[in-house]
Amino acid sequence: MSVAKANTQARVSTQTEGDRMVVTLAGHWRVTESRPKWTLREGPGTPKRIRLEVAEVEKWDSSLLLFVFDVQQWCRMAGVYCDLDALPEKTREMLGQLSRSHETSVPFDRSENFLTAVGLATQDAWMKCKDISSFVGECVISQITLLKHPERFRWRDCVDEMQQCGAMALPIVSLISVLVGMTLAYTGALILRQYGGDIYVADLVGVSMVREMGALMTGIVLAGRTGAAFAAQLGNMRANEEIDAFTTLGISPVEFLVMPRLIALGLMMPLLGLYANCLGILGGMFVAMSVLGIPPAAYWVEMLTIVDMSDVLSGIIKAGTFGVIIGVSGCLRGLQAERSAMGVGKAATSAVVTAILFIIVADAVYAVLFDILGI
Repeated sequence: MSVAKANTQARVSTQTEGDRMVVTLAGHWRVTESRPKWTLREGPGTPKRIRLEVAEVEKWDSSLLLFVFDVQQWCRMAGVYCDLDALPEKTREMLGQLSRSHETSVPFDRSENFLTAVGLATQDAWMKCKDISSFVGECVISQITLLKHPERFRWRDCVDEMQQCGAMALPIVSLISVLVGMTLAYTGALILRQYGGDIYVADLVGVSMVREMGALMTGIVLAGRTGAAFAAQLGNMRANEEIDAFTTLGISPVEFLVMPRLIALGLMMPLLGLYANCLGILGGMFVAMSVLGIPPAAYWVEMLTIVDMSDVLSGIIKAGTFGVIIGVSGCLRGLQAERSAMGVGKAATSAVVTAILFIIVADAVYAVLFDILGI
């Protein structure tokens, strides 16, 4: 019995091959039994590469993961490359989850050289681009399906989302728009007053709000308000396995959950953008009247001499695009969220960052495109 027990006990053996050390794990790894400790010390004879082999492991649980995690931590601190390719894919996934749950205690990884880090970062960026492209493709296919079979669309859910991201967002959009218009007017007054061009404050505020600031500020506000809410809602549904239940029943999560939110934002953002334009212009009018002494009628007439329908349409196009970007970012990050409370929080944060990033990029692209077209 003692020999059999010794054969099943968790064991670790090492073998050095040049600058590489092969660490072989064997036996039964159970949390209810004692497990070996990683005792290798950093010194002149420290290997440059450590490879973990688990082919001789018969049974294991989280005890094995804890040991591998200790080895990985030591390698990160010592600047030694930790080769985990021999581990099963599921084991590496669980190890990654364990590492993410201990992010605050895991030291900076010095085990990878510069080229390896660049290669891994490039591969990660490529995979993220593929995920975004795949999700956008699914949304386009769902949109085509909606056009062919509009009776299958859940209009009630879409109306509810339109209320949440439209009417319920009016207070914060109103406050931001008025303050932005007043800020632009104050800033312009400091310069224009020196040259006797006080009246041109109306031109500055009108063009800035209609072409840029109205749609841009509304998009940023809704990215933090609605995009994060979408990510949190879908992330929570993913953590509760509700999305898995939809897939099991043959219901597409994109058609059932994403499209109502996406269409609601795409419809409400242009209206919110127009609303923000009006309030921003009124905020500038208040500053022009109280600081520069410009009558509201003169302010309005001067603004109409510079702002035309092409400016309004450019702002509407930008607002609609920003709405789609916010919806796609929020829903994508929600569907990609990890199945935990921490994963839902990270998904909400990632949704806001992604939405704002692509909003700025889209705004820059539109600026160049409108300049080329002379709009």
